[in-house]
Amino acid sequence: MNASDKPLVLIVDDEPQIRRLLTVTLEANSYRVLAAVSGQEGLVLAAQHRPALVILDLGLPDFSGQEVLRRLREWSQAAVIVLSVQDDDKGKVAALDAGADDYVTKPFNTDELLARLRVALRRSTKTDAVAVVHAKNLVVDLATRRVTVGGKEVKLSKIEYDLLRLLARHAGKVITHRQILQEIWGPGHEKDTHYLRVYIAHLREKLEANPETPELILTELGVGYRFVAND
Repeated sequence: MNASDKPLVLIVDDEPQIRRLLTVTLEANSYRVLAAVSGQEGLVLAAQHRPALVILDLGLPDFSGQEVLRRLREWSQAAVIVLSVQDDDKGKVAALDAGADDYVTKPFNTDELLARLRVALRRSTKTDAVAVVHAKNLVVDLATRRVTVGGKEVKLSKIEYDLLRLLARHAGKVITHRQILQEIWGPGHEKDTHYLRVYIAHLREKLEANPETPELILTELGVGYRFVAND
């Protein structure tokens, strides 16, 4: 097997001993390995290298593994195995609900972990969306949540960013008013189209060269909106 054909596994854990043990074990079993010591570094490496699987510790120095998982799932479908010293059902359920494929407690048996890894990789057949979306002079970095226009960072509110992320992830496709309202504002808001119009206007003011004649966020009359990204 060529090195490039080996599945790439990203380890996100701040314990040197765990990183070393996992690296030696994985490389001995024909995996390529990257390692990060913080959540932010893990997200950056995931965006740059697109691993097939992420082994994620919940106790990280910058922010929680749950937050890393939530951010990762905003754009990536890589398989994720959570590692934790906590063996409580509530934590397991929260991690699985957030998009983890499996949950392993420390200390762990390496043979069992390898078996769980193989299962997670077999189940993970989805392809990732791109981590960075380009549209004319707009760049949306979904991994770092950074939005720039002409190289200058644009500050967006949480709802503005969530709305832009949704549109950018489905670039070229029409997303209905109902779909957007359910995703951004939640169930029960499907008829609150005035919210949507206001926030689309805000985004156009911040992102479009001419908000009156938008080129990035297009209106599909009576249906919804479509984001136009570069080919």
